[in-house]
Amino acid sequence: MNAPSSSTPVPPSSAHTTRPFKTEPFVAVPWERADLDSIVSRPFGIYLHVPFCTSRCGYCDFNTYALRTFPPGPAGDPIAHWAEQLTKELRLGAQILTDHNITPPAANTVFFGGGTPSLLGRQLPKILDVVRECFGIAPGAEITSEANPESTSPELFDCWRAGGVNRLSLGMQSSEPRVLALLDRQHDPARAVAAIEEAQAAGFEHLNLDLIYGTPGETTDDVARSVDTVLATGVDHVSAYALTIEPGTALFRKVAHGEIDPIDDDMQADRYYQIDAALQEAGFHWYEVSNWARQRDARCRHNLGYWEGGNWWAAGPGAHGYMGGVRWSIRKNPRSYGELLAQGIYPADWCEKLTPAEIREETIMLRLRVRDGLGREYLNPAQIRVADTAVMDGLAVWIGDRLVLTTRGRLLADGLIGDLLLAEE
Repeated sequence: MNAPSSSTPVPPSSAHTTRPFKTEPFVAVPWERADLDSIVSRPFGIYLHVPFCTSRCGYCDFNTYALRTFPPGPAGDPIAHWAEQLTKELRLGAQILTDHNITPPAANTVFFGGGTPSLLGRQLPKILDVVRECFGIAPGAEITSEANPESTSPELFDCWRAGGVNRLSLGMQSSEPRVLALLDRQHDPARAVAAIEEAQAAGFEHLNLDLIYGTPGETTDDVARSVDTVLATGVDHVSAYALTIEPGTALFRKVAHGEIDPIDDDMQADRYYQIDAALQEAGFHWYEVSNWARQRDARCRHNLGYWEGGNWWAAGPGAHGYMGGVRWSIRKNPRSYGELLAQGIYPADWCEKLTPAEIREETIMLRLRVRDGLGREYLNPAQIRVADTAVMDGLAVWIGDRLVLTTRGRLLADGLIGDLLLAEE
C-alpha cells in the first residue's frame, strides 16, 4: 500500500439511502437522462483494487490482506486466482452498462491501487488487456500502478512498460530506517532509490514517490533527508501525507499501550510547511493539498478525475465506483467476493443515488482541495460570506471567481470545508 489517496474515495458518512445488491445488480438504479449525459461528457477512469500485500503495515486501514491468508484457488496460486476473479467482475460490470444502454467514453486513466499491485507481476498486463476488451482505453491514456520497492525489479518494470503502464507511484514513505521500522515498512531506503532508477531505465517518464510525515519521533532533519533523497532521484511528482493513526491498526494499539507517543498536530503542521517549501524551491508546484508536480503534465490525471467530478468504474474487493451520480461499493471480504462471482453475481454490497444537493456538497469538499480552486457558482450567499471570512483570515484568496487555498489554508482545509457545508442560506 502506498498513500491514503491511492485508493478510490470512500463515501463520507451520511444519511444516504443505500440499497443492497441481490442477483440483478443495478437493475433498480435510477439513472436518468442527465446522468447518462454526464457519463458521456466527463472524463472516465478505471480503478482496480489489489487487496493483498506481503504483510500489512502498522498504520494501514485499507481493505488489504496478507497474501498468505488470501484464497489460493484450485491451482494454489492466490494471485492468479484473484486475477481470474477480477476478470469475471470486469466482464459483469461491462454487461451491466450494456444492459442499461450506457456507453462511457474509453477510459482516459487506469489506476492499480492497493494493497501491493507490484505483487501482480505479469498478471497486470493481462488485466489491462481485459480492461481494453470490456471498457476500452483511450489513446494517450494515463495508466498508473502503485508499487512497493521491495517487490519490484528491472524485469517487472520492463514487462509493465511493454504492457502499457506509463506511470508509477512508489511507496518510499521515508529515507530513515528508524521511521520505516516504526511504520512496519519492509524495504530499506536504498531499495526505493534503486527502484526509481530501474523504472527510469525501463522508460517510465512519470514517476511519483510517496512520503509520510509526522511519525512520532521523526525529526526536522529526518524530513529534510527524506525530501533531499526524493529530489535527487529526479521524479516529477511527490505525494506527502500526514500520518494518521486509525482505530484497529497495529500503530493504534501501540499508542493505546503507551509504546509510542500520539500524533502531535503542531509538529505535523511544521513538517508540512517544511516539505512544501523544499519542494517549491526545487521547482515543484502543489496542485492538491497533498500532491506536488514539476509540470502540469506530471499531475496524476486519475486522481484529478476524483477531485474534479469525473466518473470511474471500480473493481476489486472494497473498491468504490461513481458514475452519473450513482455510487457503489464492491464486497470487501475476498472469500464472499469470490463466492458471488462463482455464481455469476456482480459482487457489490450497496449503491446510492446522490441528490443534486449531495453532489454539490461533495463538489465543495473535493474541488476546494485542488489548486484550481472552487468556483463561486457552487456557493450560496451564506457560504460566500464564510469564504470571504476565510480570505480575511488568510486561509484562502479569490482568484477571479475561484476560491483557492493558501498554504495555511491547506493545513486547515477540513475545517473550512466543514464551515462552508454548515452555512445555510
